[in-house]
Amino acid sequence: MRILVIAAAVLALTVASAHAQMGGGGRRQPNESSQKPDNKPKVDEKAYKAALDRIPESKEKYDPWSGARPSEAAKKPK
Repeated sequence: MRILVIAAAVLALTVASAHAQMGGGGRRQPNESSQKPDNKPKVDEKAYKAALDRIPESKEKYDPWSGARPSEAAKKPK
């Protein structure tokens, strides 16, 4: 009897997790298909390009690995 109860509990946990992963079903909002798309503001291309032009050009290239390797002066010439 104890084995039957344990097997039923394992089966219930497995089914519950699979049910949760598949979305649960039946808990959707009414009229989901008839919802109108969001009216988000359109990005103005001219404003975008103007903002990019205002970013100053870097004189040196950025090296994200500069702290992980030695600097040029510390390297030994071959």
